[in-house]
Amino acid sequence: MSVIENAIKRLQASRESAGAPLLREQRAVTPPRRAEPEPGVSGRIIPIDLDALRAAGLLSPSHQERELAQQFRQIKRPLINNALGRGVKALPEGNLVMIASAVPGEGKTFTSLNLALSMRLEEDVTVLLVDGDVVNPRLSQVLGADDARGLLDIIKDPTLSASHAILQTDVPGLSFLPAGHQDPNATELLASARMREVVTQLAGHDPSRLVLFDSAPLLLTTESQALTQSAGQIVMVVRADDTPQHVVLEALDTLAESKSVSLVLNQSTKQPHAGYYYRYAAAQSADKDSGT
Repeated sequence: MSVIENAIKRLQASRESAGAPLLREQRAVTPPRRAEPEPGVSGRIIPIDLDALRAAGLLSPSHQERELAQQFRQIKRPLINNALGRGVKALPEGNLVMIASAVPGEGKTFTSLNLALSMRLEEDVTVLLVDGDVVNPRLSQVLGADDARGLLDIIKDPTLSASHAILQTDVPGLSFLPAGHQDPNATELLASARMREVVTQLAGHDPSRLVLFDSAPLLLTTESQALTQSAGQIVMVVRADDTPQHVVLEALDTLAESKSVSLVLNQSTKQPHAGYYYRYAAAQSADKDSGT
């Protein structure tokens, strides 16, 4: 039995759940178009440099775009449905989605960026991509915003509004919040009551806004485990044929049972077929929060 199958079996047995598909490596590119700053974000617009993102390994070669874009559509759909209550009961704080992994090298940041690009194509959805990897803020670095105020700065300074740090991109419907300036007490900041206030600002600005957090690996830092408290949905990226089963299960054990957890199988060499995609949707009832 594969790593992913074992993880799903464990989740199903302990949480009576089901959720999003497990897919192989996916990379979607959407050419940027000129965008005006949306309400609730700063006036600075940062460009999405496709060449730089490809060089950083965060976007695919052009010939793979269509296939991988289709696969990301399958990943995003249950997440959006859970967030907005489309066909299912909306999850509490389901519009706050954390992209996680057990260890480095799983493809977590790649998944975060491409999922954000795919989600922002929705007609009635906007996306705020947050660099929640305050230890190694790769997204902030690649997007040229590593020197900008960001998440940690907002948490530390109660007088600083989230809207003053959110940056609009030149891709319509997509904005970005950098990680901010590093702090030795980052874990405590992310676990604080002030963090809850910040999350409320980020999610409450627009009911159609989806907030995606790119996080540090769960088993590498305590910061990422603190960040899980703020997410209504967690997407865990697992690298195919590489991550040991016990590592996946150890990472899953760090997550609260009340959380809705989805798994994405990344960098698989297998061709997709009917039996390759796994779904496990959260069991819903009137007196019990759904989770996976």
